[in-house]
Amino acid sequence: MTPNDFEKRFDVSRETMERLEHLDVLLKKWNPKINLVSPATLKESWGRHIWDSAQIYGLASEKCGKWLDIGSGGGFPGLVVAILNAGEGNPWDVAMMESDVRKCTFLRTVLRETSVKAEVITSRIEEAEPANADVLSARALTDLTGLCEFSVRHLKADGLSIFPKGVSWKKEVQTAEKSWSFASEVIKSETQEGAVILKVRDITGV
Repeated sequence: MTPNDFEKRFDVSRETMERLEHLDVLLKKWNPKINLVSPATLKESWGRHIWDSAQIYGLASEKCGKWLDIGSGGGFPGLVVAILNAGEGNPWDVAMMESDVRKCTFLRTVLRETSVKAEVITSRIEEAEPANADVLSARALTDLTGLCEFSVRHLKADGLSIFPKGVSWKKEVQTAEKSWSFASEVIKSETQEGAVILKVRDITGV
């Protein structure tokens, strides 16, 4: 997947493309120093990271007020969500929560150099003040059982969690259902065969 493929699929502005291209440049510059993503995926960064994150953005309701991305790491999907949000002029407040100070520095550097507004919270997820978010996202952070716990802490009661999951997603759902009650919608991933995106609501302990 190339930048041209991405532009055709998501129909974004030239300014948004320039911001995403700059994100890609900074990712490849910083990654050897602090391992933001797996080095093996850098050559396919537009598909594996940017496209994979962008498909999540369109799954949120237009009524979203605050979007919180937890365990943001290299900024996927958080930075991509923030860039797309800025390009479309949505009034969403985007925040990224990450405990690694070096990764937070990377996140803030990308935001500054792309002139995109978003908050970076340097904190462990379980220790941060509840965020009361409308939408919560996490990518490659932990299993669904753990994500449900984080959602209960940081999501509004009527909020939406969006989690991309790999081919073993069914097993994760079955395991999570032993500890949590929730409603889920399964959406096929555009970037990996067998992978899905889970839209999860109404999470309560069993």
